Amino acid sequence: MSQTETLIETPEARGPARADRRAFFANALGAAAVGAGALALTAQPAAAQSAATEVDALNFILNIEYLQANFFAVATGGTALAAADISGSGTAGAASGARAVTFADAIFASIAKEMAADGLAHVKFLRASLTSNFAVAQPAIDLSAAAGGAFSSLARLAGLVGAGQAFDPYASEDNFLLAAFMLKDVTVTAYQGILGLVTTRSFLEPVAGLMSTEAHHAAALRGLLYRRGLATPSLIEASEAISNARDTLDGAAADLDQGVRPGTNAAGAAVANVAPLTASGTAISRTPQQVLNILYLNGGTATSGGFFTAGLNGTIKSTATS
Repeated sequence: MSQTETLIETPEARGPARADRRAFFANALGAAAVGAGALALTAQPAAAQSAATEVDALNFILNIEYLQANFFAVATGGTALAAADISGSGTAGAASGARAVTFADAIFASIAKEMAADGLAHVKFLRASLTSNFAVAQPAIDLSAAAGGAFSSLARLAGLVGAGQAFDPYASEDNFLLAAFMLKDVTVTAYQGILGLVTTRSFLEPVAGLMSTEAHHAAALRGLLYRRGLATPSLIEASEAISNARDTLDGAAADLDQGVRPGTNAAGAAVANVAPLTASGTAISRTPQQVLNILYLNGGTATSGGFFTAGLNGTIKSTATS
């Protein structure tokens, strides 16, 4: 086994211990969430609307986790999610078009594999919390490198490729990093925006925990992107172009989305921008509709498109606010 292979395999060798810890917390939180959900949906008719809203919120982020989990799983040399992890209500679809990335950087590979494992854990946790009665099925997801695919369309909007050209997320580590950046930052804002719909404590605490994990992931990717960008400045400029494209799509009045271009402090020294924040130092938030504008690659009214070719499953699936 080469040194690179050894480094890649080392995190997995530690996996069982961490998996045990994750399983403990997931089971504890999952049991609480399932119990609360069942009680609210069957024993408290007067609270049905509130409970349904929370179920809608969980299913909304489950759709997004399907997207991420498949992307990282296949790109890191694995396979798409198993049938047992994608069934449910709504129109089921496949996550198609992804392929493995050839990693030369063992550290980057191990981080990406961790994100793949966490993405699958998130899917399993949300599905267990919702139970088979309320979890939505995985919808059709486009992860392809085709010129007409979602990654290429977003890359064209950002000016990374020209008209009719393809952006291949799996062709190199740098391309994969940019593609991961396209998705992860949006996911963090989606969790931030959906928290207001979750009021039951047994749901709120674990969902906030999932958001924290996604924020750690996004920061790790942004840190890698910034570090590589110091040697290859075009990567930093690409991150800015992607963030501008996302801002164009979400329709927000303020230009909040940010790439990893560094700023300067009062002394004129460069200051990294690993955490994209508002002027008050708080995380950027998007409504579910703004998130869908980006993931559908449509700044107008839409119920499908982009990464979700047939739309999301569940109640929250339109970019319209009402």
